[in-house]
Amino acid sequence: MSPAQLIIASLVLPVAGAAGIALAGRRPNLRESVTLATAVALFACVLGLLPGVLRGAVPQLFVLEMLPGIALGFRVEPLGMVFALVASGLWIVNSIYSIGYMRANDERHQTRFYVCFALALAATMGVAFASNLLTMFLFYEALTLVTYPLVTHHGDAEARSGGRTYLGYLLGTSIGLLLPAIIATWAIAGTLEFTPGGILGGTASNAALGALLALYMFGIAKAALMPMHRWLPAAMVAPTPVSALLHAVAVVKAGVFAVVKVIVYVFGVGALAKLRAADWLPTVAGFTIIAASIVALNSDNLKRRLAYSTVSQLSYIVLAAALLTPLTVVGAVMHIAAHAVSKITLFFAAGAIYTASGKTEVSQLDGIGRRMPWTMLAFTVGALSLIGIPPAAGFVSKWFIFTGAAAAGKYVALAVLAVSTLLNAAYFLPIVYAAFFRPLPAGQAAHGEAPWPMIAAMMATSALVLGFAAYAGVPLALARALAGG
Repeated sequence: MSPAQLIIASLVLPVAGAAGIALAGRRPNLRESVTLATAVALFACVLGLLPGVLRGAVPQLFVLEMLPGIALGFRVEPLGMVFALVASGLWIVNSIYSIGYMRANDERHQTRFYVCFALALAATMGVAFASNLLTMFLFYEALTLVTYPLVTHHGDAEARSGGRTYLGYLLGTSIGLLLPAIIATWAIAGTLEFTPGGILGGTASNAALGALLALYMFGIAKAALMPMHRWLPAAMVAPTPVSALLHAVAVVKAGVFAVVKVIVYVFGVGALAKLRAADWLPTVAGFTIIAASIVALNSDNLKRRLAYSTVSQLSYIVLAAALLTPLTVVGAVMHIAAHAVSKITLFFAAGAIYTASGKTEVSQLDGIGRRMPWTMLAFTVGALSLIGIPPAAGFVSKWFIFTGAAAAGKYVALAVLAVSTLLNAAYFLPIVYAAFFRPLPAGQAAHGEAPWPMIAAMMATSALVLGFAAYAGVPLALARALAGG
């Protein structure tokens, strides 16, 4: 297939898969087979684009002119390639996990769940491959809308409340802040195309560009910069595979992806560094890192603790991009991939604990590692990675961020990262200790591990976390191409 055909296939396959899943809804085995086949086929299409992008090619696809001079178009550049690889690859293991989780918990509306999941991946591919701001905005909004039924999956009052918060924050910020920023960019620059070096350099004053950057950063609420973060913990009412989708595969990654893309391709790293229009952004990102870590430390509910950990970890990416050095931009891109494989492992473990034991609180996990050793081993791997312990994935990405900040003399950023690392250890390691070294409380009902598809998925993502250094050359090469651009 040609590069253009592969782009079309990457956008169309998940939609076709969603249709197939809907048609097979009365036959669960067929429905889940269609899900897995679609996920594998999508990953194969994305992989087909990789060799050309690594050689410096930029595959493109023009669909139609939406407005004069503004096309619905797609272009596969290095950052989008990383995002597409992460999302499409993790969809496979998330689908395997979902089969075990949804069946074991006898969840209702399973066909709708798999349909919306596939549509979410279609929207994600549109965000990843968008060639301009308007195309990205359309698919960004589509991703919010198709994930809403997943957030409200249980249909109870708590789910509906979480869904309202989810839609309110994400639609409110994107329409009220992001869309005006895009319109202002068009008025100032005369184009919305993502361009290496940016399109806004020399077009406006430092104050104007700083204000425009604020519209983008807070308008892209999927990146969960405080105070635009509350949608994320509110969405934890969803089933655990959806939490994994939100935190690792698609939604929050669409947010930080958009943040990095705007900084690199709209403002330009060099232009921002000269004008100092982004001087405020590291402060906001640093505050989010520390504040969210403190909330996580004081949260007893396991999914809530993981949710605020995500809020903190996402701002690692924002902070790294905002430091405006080539090495920290590389670190930001690497952390997109490293956080994805680490956090999906942690959410898989949380879902397995709930499925096998019904436990949801950190204070309930004493001794659980003796009954669920594989699950807690996977949790330990994900936790050590996000703390930054070698050789796990989080160490690799944090190394680039730390060294880039040190080389640029960004000592406040270094202090924030160091304190955050200690806080990461403070809210993760007590869980590991309690699971393996505290006795089981008396009188608890016996239970074992979760169903095997869930364990298999956890082992696969744990292997990705521990083996990150072995395949990190691919995201590293793409990240360096982005930073060089």
